[in-house]
Amino acid sequence: MVQAVTDATFETETKDGLTVTDFWATWCGPCRMQSPVLDELDEEIGDEVKFVKMDVDANPQVPASFGIMSIPTLLVKKDGEVVEKLIGYHSKEQIEDVLSKHK
Repeated sequence: MVQAVTDATFETETKDGLTVTDFWATWCGPCRMQSPVLDELDEEIGDEVKFVKMDVDANPQVPASFGIMSIPTLLVKKDGEVVEKLIGYHSKEQIEDVLSKHK
């Protein structure tokens, strides 16, 4: 299960290693499609990549600081630095391709 983060916990949870943050909202259809893909990836490669999710309605500060205007957006960080920003729904294969460049 992908861990939920908040404005208060985001930096701590995404500062080390390779992380993927899913910016989403409950009312967002494509977000609901993206969630099971990330859950599956978390089960398969969660020991190599940390997956977290953030509800943009409940946590407006972090999305604003990264200029998140559309959801779902996947923010890929390596050792605390943003290395990729994926906007919209992405398949498991597309996400795996992006992550393989940063492992």
